[in-house]
Amino acid sequence: MAGLTNRRGIRWWRGAVALAAGLYFLVPLACSVLFTVDVPGRGFTLGAYTGILSASGFTSSLLLTLELAAATIVLVLGLLVPALLAARLGAPRLRPLLEVVCSLPLVVPSVALVAGYSGVLRWGPQYLSRTPLFETFVAVQNADFPVVLVLAYSVMALPLAYRALDAGMRAVDVRTLMEAARSCGASPVRAVFQAVLPNLRGALMNASFLTLALVLGEYTVGALLGFRPFAVWIVGIGGSQAQLSVAVSVLSLLLTWALLLVFAAASRPRTRTPRRARAKAAPALVPQESAT
Repeated sequence: MAGLTNRRGIRWWRGAVALAAGLYFLVPLACSVLFTVDVPGRGFTLGAYTGILSASGFTSSLLLTLELAAATIVLVLGLLVPALLAARLGAPRLRPLLEVVCSLPLVVPSVALVAGYSGVLRWGPQYLSRTPLFETFVAVQNADFPVVLVLAYSVMALPLAYRALDAGMRAVDVRTLMEAARSCGASPVRAVFQAVLPNLRGALMNASFLTLALVLGEYTVGALLGFRPFAVWIVGIGGSQAQLSVAVSVLSLLLTWALLLVFAAASRPRTRTPRRARAKAAPALVPQESAT
C-alpha cells in the first residue's frame, strides 16, 4: 500500500509540473495569438498573418538568416567534430582544455563580443588599407552575406554544440568503433564516416538544431553590427506594425517547434526488423518436437 501511495504521489507531482510548464509556455503564446487576431473596432481578423509574405523585408531577412544558419552549422560541426574525435582518440589530456575553450562564450556577454568585433573591423581598414587584407575586411562585412555574423554565431554556438556532441560521444564508445572498423580493413577516414558518424546522428542533429535556434533568435550581434537578419527585422517592424511583428514571432516559434520535431524524428535509430526477416526467424523460435 505504501508503494502504491508513493507512486500516486509521484504521478500527481509529475502531472502538476507538466501542467505548470504547459501553462508557462502556452498562456503567453495564446495571449500573443489573441493580440494578432483581435483588432479593436474590427473584431476577429487574420490580416496580420495574411500580410506576412507581402511585408517589406520579410523574405530577404528570413532567407539571409537561413543561409547564415546553414553556414554556421557547417562551420561549427566542421570545427568541433574533428576536435572531439582527436581528443578522444589521440589526445585525451586535451579534453579539459577543449571544454574550457568551448565554454568561454558563456561567460562573455554578447555586447562584449560585439564590441571586440567592432573594434577589429574598424582597426582593419584603418591600418591595412594598403595591403591585400583590406579586401578581406570589406568582404566579411558584405550586407548580402555578412561572414562576420557567421563567425560571431559560431563562437556563440560553441557551448551548446559542444555539450550535445560530447554527450553523444560519451554514449558511444568511439575508440571501440574505430578499432572494429580498422580491424575490418577500413581506413581512418572511412572508419569515421561509416562507423562513427552514423552512430552520432542524434548528437549531430541536436547540435545542428541548437545552432539553428540560436541563429534564428539572435538579435544583439546583428543589430549592433548594423545588419538586418530575421530577428532584427522583427524588432524593427514592431515599431510601426506591432501585430505583424507578433504574428511573425508566433509563426517563427511554431516553426522552431516543428523543426525540433523533425530533427528528433530524423535522429531516431532505425531498429525495426523487416517483415521478411521476422518471418524467416519465426520458425526458429518455435520449439521442435523431439523425435520419438
